Amino acid sequence: MNLFASAAVLIVIPLLMYLIGKHISGTNLDRLNAGQVEVDQKKTTKGAEKIDYSTFTTKIVGSIILIYLGFRITQTTEILNFTFITPNFINLSLLGLGFFFHKNILGFLKATDHAIGGTSGILIQFPLYFGIMGIMKESGLIHHFSDIFVSNSSATSFPIFTLFSAGLVNVFVPSGGGQWAIQGPIIVQAVESLQTSLPKSIMALTYGDQLTNMLQPFWALPLLGITKLSAKEILPYTLIMMTVAGTIYIGALLLF
Repeated sequence: MNLFASAAVLIVIPLLMYLIGKHISGTNLDRLNAGQVEVDQKKTTKGAEKIDYSTFTTKIVGSIILIYLGFRITQTTEILNFTFITPNFINLSLLGLGFFFHKNILGFLKATDHAIGGTSGILIQFPLYFGIMGIMKESGLIHHFSDIFVSNSSATSFPIFTLFSAGLVNVFVPSGGGQWAIQGPIIVQAVESLQTSLPKSIMALTYGDQLTNMLQPFWALPLLGITKLSAKEILPYTLIMMTVAGTIYIGALLLF
């Protein structure tokens, strides 16, 4: 099954991208100088982009982080021993101060990119993703999502529901290992209850995890940093790939 799905994706996706590229004329995109930290406030913003330029939002986010850190210090029994100072405490303090003292979020991100280049997306976003993973795990949201799919599926439809549930969870927890640590035991327990194939269910979870990586191209952050592209410039193409690959994966799960 997996050989069939992998071969189909390796053949169909590149061919599809070739056909799309052949019928779309390229455009020259203006790129910001890598050393440019100033943010163009005259740019017309719309929708969620306004948050990036909002001074109020940046101050609020920075203040919340710093207030939380202050609260953690007050909860420490031995403050004078400075036992509360850990790598996590230092990193979160720097993030909060960075947000608070920059004019807006976009300015903070551009300053970070100026300082550490193409790795800025990874160093800023990766801790935030694992924070989301912690919230999803401790609040029980992942178990809730998985239970909904399990309770409404049969032995035949369970791999399909597993694919969709894994894809949904992956939007919030874009880490294959982290997702398996949380969702894996639920899948194994459901397989035992429904008497269905464990290898096939594990592959269905893997397919779902891979699928929404196209919707949230975390893997592309180093590439975007090098090419100076933004995620929204590649997202239309990755969405096409997600749709086609999803069709292939579902077909493989049904055929085998």
